[in-house]
Amino acid sequence: MSGLALPGCERPSEDPSGSKDIYVFDFDMLDLSPSLQKALKQGGFSEPTPIQGKAIPLALEGHDILGLAQTGTGKTLAFGLPLIEALLAQPGKPHPKSAKALILAPTRELVGQIADSLRPLMDGTKLRITTVVGGQSIGRQMRALANGTDILVATPGRLIDLMERRAVDLGHTRNLVLDEADQMLDLGFIHALRKIAPALGTPRQTMLFSATMPKQMEELSRGYLTDPRRIQVAPPGKAADKVTQSLHFVEKADKPRKLRDILQPDDLTLVFARTKHGAEKLMKGLVADGYKAASIHGNKSQGQRDRALKAFRAGEVNVLVATDVAARGIDIPGVGYVINYDLPDVAENYVHRIGRTARAGREGEAIALVCAEEMDLLKQIEKTM
Repeated sequence: MSGLALPGCERPSEDPSGSKDIYVFDFDMLDLSPSLQKALKQGGFSEPTPIQGKAIPLALEGHDILGLAQTGTGKTLAFGLPLIEALLAQPGKPHPKSAKALILAPTRELVGQIADSLRPLMDGTKLRITTVVGGQSIGRQMRALANGTDILVATPGRLIDLMERRAVDLGHTRNLVLDEADQMLDLGFIHALRKIAPALGTPRQTMLFSATMPKQMEELSRGYLTDPRRIQVAPPGKAADKVTQSLHFVEKADKPRKLRDILQPDDLTLVFARTKHGAEKLMKGLVADGYKAASIHGNKSQGQRDRALKAFRAGEVNVLVATDVAARGIDIPGVGYVINYDLPDVAENYVHRIGRTARAGREGEAIALVCAEEMDLLKQIEKTM
């Protein structure tokens, strides 16, 4: 699709290679397959978000994509739409134990969220999607991969486990997506990513999406991407436009009381704690005081985390206490409040945390409880933003 020209699209910039950016204002401008057009209409998608409007046309042309965008901007559709379109143009069943396309994400929650978002786009097609994450039966995952899959969504650690057991062959993978790549680096997955890269098929199209661009990310992008088109729709560290932010300076011992003063009985509220132990203690205290609360953190099993998220999404509990492991894995449009009970140790994580509210065009409020011991962390957050 080189030289794609879409009526009504503007070309706002031109890079040194001579390739021009294309921006679409309406999904109908894209020459998509009928099944995708139908899925978009059924899902109520008409106008793309800025990251979608910039990334999708370039991805459809076959370019590698380096996308920088804050959370909640619609990145899943930005890579999912061109990925599915590419797979629809590759008829035939996948090879045994193989995947035509691979999507890597840092957390179990995000893997599930991506798969749930893509499945409706695949309605009416023969495409299959499979997820593999840690904390679940590896034997069951090996059986699921035995006949191959079209799209494999995986956490890096579990994918390495399956590769070492010869349960998956990436030699036929021609489409790769790295989602929330900076968090994969934060969680120590750089060595796993270096092992995965040589196993992938070539030539391939790679799309890398990240909220920030640390120095190590430059190295990662060079190893995975070929002549990528760089897309940035908001400066790194910029909060979502519709998030109202506020601070409350309190003594550390007064945080529990202040939290209870802030909590609204009918609003979905996500509360962030710094440690697994602190999150669990905070949740149990809220439950003891009559609040409908649950928690997700690294000490919880996958089943426990899934049940807590399901209950939160359904409104059966309205306070979810989480650590940063969930900061980018929760996509629940109804979250009205994000409360930073503890400030994060990594300043960029503040942006990811508050991006859990004001999603899908809604408004939201982010509140931070700051004690004297956290003033240095606050200064780092202010510098980042």
